[in-house]
Amino acid sequence: MSKGFDKLYRTYGPMVIRRCRSILKDEEAALDISQDVFLKVFKRGNLEKLQYPSSFLYTIATNLSLNYLRDNRKGPVALTDKAMQIIQSEDAPEDRVLNRYFTEQIFSKTKASTRTIAYLRYIDGLTLEETAETVGMSVSGIRKRLRGLRELGLQLQGE
Repeated sequence: MSKGFDKLYRTYGPMVIRRCRSILKDEEAALDISQDVFLKVFKRGNLEKLQYPSSFLYTIATNLSLNYLRDNRKGPVALTDKAMQIIQSEDAPEDRVLNRYFTEQIFSKTKASTRTIAYLRYIDGLTLEETAETVGMSVSGIRKRLRGLRELGLQLQGE
């Protein structure tokens, strides 16, 4: 194992594990996904050339965790309970079902990276600038993606 990789793991490992835990709410899955994050980085190589390793690792941890939720979902949506609580403002069961269906429809028609952006912005509460830095995009690109997501939601609501 390279010395650079060992230092990267020791420095950012706890952050990656915390990120995976916060999304997955499952200790075992969080540890597995965090290992996958570092495996992906190790295979990539050129660790010395990483300009912002914390943002890079945070983004990979977020994406892999959300992919895990999507691939292993047991219900109609791939969002965490926290996300669903924020989205669902009604107490009636039929409203919750409709909100879940609506949310799934929106996210099924967007890129996975747009889902990540929405999660970072609306669930984690990051600013536009922080979201842009985390995913490696410009602030205007983040605004454009969120605007497109909002327009898609309005379009689906009108159907």
